[in-house]
Amino acid sequence: MTDVRTVPPFRADHVGSLLRPRALLEAREKFARGEITAAEKRAVEDQAIVEVVKLQEDVGLYSVTDGEYRRTYFHIDFLEQLAGVETAIPVTVAKADGTEELAPPVMRVIDKVRHVKDIQLEDFRFLKGLTTRTPKVTIPSPTMLHFRGGRAGISAAHYPELEPDFYEDVAEAYGAELRSLADAGATYVQMDDTNLAYLCDDKMREAARARGDDPDELPHRYAKFINRVVAKKPPGMTLAVHLCRGNFKSTWAAQGGYEPVAEALLSEMDVDAYFLEYDDARSGDFRPLRFLPKGKVVVLGLVTTKLGVLERKDDLKRRIDEAARFVPLEQLALSPQCGFSSTVHGNNIAVDAQRDKLRLVVETAAEVWGRA
Repeated sequence: MTDVRTVPPFRADHVGSLLRPRALLEAREKFARGEITAAEKRAVEDQAIVEVVKLQEDVGLYSVTDGEYRRTYFHIDFLEQLAGVETAIPVTVAKADGTEELAPPVMRVIDKVRHVKDIQLEDFRFLKGLTTRTPKVTIPSPTMLHFRGGRAGISAAHYPELEPDFYEDVAEAYGAELRSLADAGATYVQMDDTNLAYLCDDKMREAARARGDDPDELPHRYAKFINRVVAKKPPGMTLAVHLCRGNFKSTWAAQGGYEPVAEALLSEMDVDAYFLEYDDARSGDFRPLRFLPKGKVVVLGLVTTKLGVLERKDDLKRRIDEAARFVPLEQLALSPQCGFSSTVHGNNIAVDAQRDKLRLVVETAAEVWGRA
């Protein structure tokens, strides 16, 4: 068949973050020690982004990111630039099996949330100037400002009631950011959300209860929260959500199929597309996709970014066929399950394996849906 999408998400897409090159990591370390200036660090970032854009173009991707090369963490670097938000650096915790995990960062709303500056604008302009493909901007989901601490993490003095002021202030801040990007030509933005995926995990659901929240109600509340942002989306912009169960140094934090959040996520949330992890059994089966309405796209994250072993095309095609039992094939696309480097540390995977996996996504999608 030939079923080529000319607007994002594309049949072959990716989540966004990519492994940082050694030169970039060294420049960040030098900057932290005060050995180079911010301008000198940015020059190294610029060169690294030039190279990673070429990588994405060379493997055949039609959506191109800057690899999140200017960030340390996928969420903190953005959220801490909103007025009223206070964040702390996450703590790395050693696990009994010898691996490390990233303890959730403390995020607190200590004042009214406001958009006081354009956060991604200059980075987007630089990216857009490097490619004729579709540049994609990735930002954290607004739900990050609630889920981590619940009601206790949000100033009662400034928000005695969360509804409507807190949710509306955050949505307006996000809307201002989206408008600034749209004015510069951005048409594709992805919001990264761990919280809805965490609500698929029994332990995480219990933790939400301990904070005073109802894990059955939260997905519906978060759908309404994100819909406030969608309502402020500029015309012509594709807004996607990526769900993640943890991705620090190839580890994971949550498990469980999408059933507990599926209806709120797919039927009630007004975004255009969803990037859903489906690289192993932790994500459950495809049955929750039955809630996807017409006009929306699910990008199946079938290729893992946590392990270097390369998936087989026939296996990917078989799983796409399985998903197509619950949602029409024309509403599906293919991507890696997550980014390759959600934090600056990167996953335990080689640069060559990263390239091979991105190319595999492109080649498999071309064989399933046709070539652009």
